Amino acid sequence: MTNTGPTIAQVGEFPLIDSLVSDLPMRAEVSVGPGDDGAVFLVDGSLVVSTDVLVEGVHFRRDWSSAHDVGRKAVAVNVADLEAMGAQPLTIVLGFSAPGTLPASWAREFMAGMRQEAERTGVSIIGGDTTAGPVIGIDVTVMGQTAGLAPVRRDGAVPGDVVAIRGRLGWAAAGLVVLGRGFRSPRAVVEAQRCPEPPYGQGRVAARAGAHAMIDVSDGLVADLGHIAQASGFAIDVDTTTLEVPEPLRTVGMATGQNPMEWVLTGGEDHALAATFAPGDVPEGWQVIGTVLDPSVCADPVVLVDGKAWDHKGGWTHFAG
Repeated sequence: MTNTGPTIAQVGEFPLIDSLVSDLPMRAEVSVGPGDDGAVFLVDGSLVVSTDVLVEGVHFRRDWSSAHDVGRKAVAVNVADLEAMGAQPLTIVLGFSAPGTLPASWAREFMAGMRQEAERTGVSIIGGDTTAGPVIGIDVTVMGQTAGLAPVRRDGAVPGDVVAIRGRLGWAAAGLVVLGRGFRSPRAVVEAQRCPEPPYGQGRVAARAGAHAMIDVSDGLVADLGHIAQASGFAIDVDTTTLEVPEPLRTVGMATGQNPMEWVLTGGEDHALAATFAPGDVPEGWQVIGTVLDPSVCADPVVLVDGKAWDHKGGWTHFAG
């Protein structure tokens, strides 16, 4: 999408900020929103905080994604982290940097996308900061509350637990392959790459059901289950016969000569939830895909796939070269 009109430098910092935040909706917990030196809001229970950074050229490209897509994504990837803690998301603060030549319309469209996704998740955008930078940089911090539930950590898995997921796997990875080859279809996977669809509300569902450990699948299923295995000290075995390969992924796999199961196992950016439960506690709608192993079966806290060590490339790692 081509953005026209005055640049953010021509509009000016404070008029731009005023136009972006003047009518943002606020939750009842927020008593001071944008416009002061700090925002004020009340929490029930413990405060849970997470931050994500999105950098142009690393996490999004303007020729692949609209500003609206990027705004939605900025909210979704952050709220998914609080979902993984079993917390109720409440508020977001935004750090935004961009070159002065960026059209102001891009920033407004970006904020419209943030607002739309924030309203879907029930969070309020309560403030932030802007500055000049060589590329667009987005730093979002989301805050939430435990509201009567203990936070679900990564280190609580125990032998005999089942591993279950809620949400999509492999869609964004397939979309990245499609976009990287200059195509825009299948549209479903391209849209999944542009903006994820985390299973909002399911983190609280899992927490109420007694989840022992949980994580946001942002870097790939094998990689992120590896964090639970390492933190908990027990191996996890994933059963690929339980993993669905949806038709759009099969289509891309056939067109590119790639195995779509590898996207399901290692593709990031879909922001599904993975959790471990006692066998009888799995909530409705969650899919059991594996088990937490007794040390007598596997002593190392690793992730196995169909009982064997995963010897393929697995998951996204920053600074990997």
